[in-house]
Amino acid sequence: MSQCNVTFDEIAARLGDFTCMDAPGFVHIRNPLMLSNWTLPVLELLMVSGAVFALWWAVRRLRRDGDPTNLVLRFASIVYLLVTEIPLYFPNIFMVEDQIGVVFDHNVFTVQFMYERLPLYIVALYPAVTTLAFEIVRAIGVFRVRGILIGSVCVGFVHHCCYEVFDQLGPQLRWWAWNTQNPLNRPMFASVPMTSMVIFATLGPAVLTLLVMLLVGRKAEAGARLSAAGLVWRTVVAGVLVPVGVAILSIPSSIFGGSHPNTTAQAVVFVIELAAFALIAVPALINGGADASPNRFVLIFGSVYLAVLGFLWLTALPEYFSAKGGVTGDGTPTGNVFYALVCLVAAALLVWLTNRSTYGANRLRSSALSSPRSSG
Repeated sequence: MSQCNVTFDEIAARLGDFTCMDAPGFVHIRNPLMLSNWTLPVLELLMVSGAVFALWWAVRRLRRDGDPTNLVLRFASIVYLLVTEIPLYFPNIFMVEDQIGVVFDHNVFTVQFMYERLPLYIVALYPAVTTLAFEIVRAIGVFRVRGILIGSVCVGFVHHCCYEVFDQLGPQLRWWAWNTQNPLNRPMFASVPMTSMVIFATLGPAVLTLLVMLLVGRKAEAGARLSAAGLVWRTVVAGVLVPVGVAILSIPSSIFGGSHPNTTAQAVVFVIELAAFALIAVPALINGGADASPNRFVLIFGSVYLAVLGFLWLTALPEYFSAKGGVTGDGTPTGNVFYALVCLVAAALLVWLTNRSTYGANRLRSSALSSPRSSG
């Protein structure tokens, strides 16, 4: 079929027993017990549960606090997903095959959309992990103390820490496969393109947060009531404009790109960009003022997310350490376990910091209310 690219089919053959030829156009549902390995349904359940929890949390914030920011962020992340990834799934249909080519291919999970290209868990991952990063930064108080711009940078940094625990593991467990022949995927950090680590894991969430906060967040903080129609168009605009913002921020690395990229120069630029995010975010997160109430979303989903991915990493370690030349005995490429561990520890500390801070704020507030001066 016209949507089935030969390269996609070759990558699919390495991931499992499926093909894009004659694949269902809308949705394909499989038995979760019959997938290529047991980690796929575990990952799927984790991300879908997180997305549902994020939706509940967003509705709760809207009803309790009158703040639609989380709701807009959640759905704007899906708009961002659609406008970013669909052209990557069908480069020939969008007439960008010569410019982009095949970048990666997902394995097939329980629920697949769009000719097997889009797993349900990817649709869930965007709002789940973005909401987690946003709520950590919001609960620590960075937006209130340091403003929207610094807060958005912090979201990009936190998202990077959370996401790289997952990103460095996926290729080894056949969650997806990168097309290593595509120049866009170089330079690589182990089996992960640095474009994924910087552009997708860091810049995208930061730009998305900035747009949502400018269009909705600051208005909500000012007490403005936005209509349903106003929220819808702001959601769409925020999601659609993310690739524009990311393209602007990616200019330094794109200077050294093209069909024959200077991968060394690009790697240096990517490292500098990540370091800049860290240098801005770490002090802001450490010195942020706590929110007024404990954040159950961060405590519950953040802990479960890191615990599940940590467990999946443990199960992958025997194959990881017996790999030869970065390839396991099962023929899959390995990520960088040490970088993933640093990100896991950083994310765990942020989850702890969020709830330690909010607990401290509540304890101080309770002490003030119970003091003789307060009662008088």
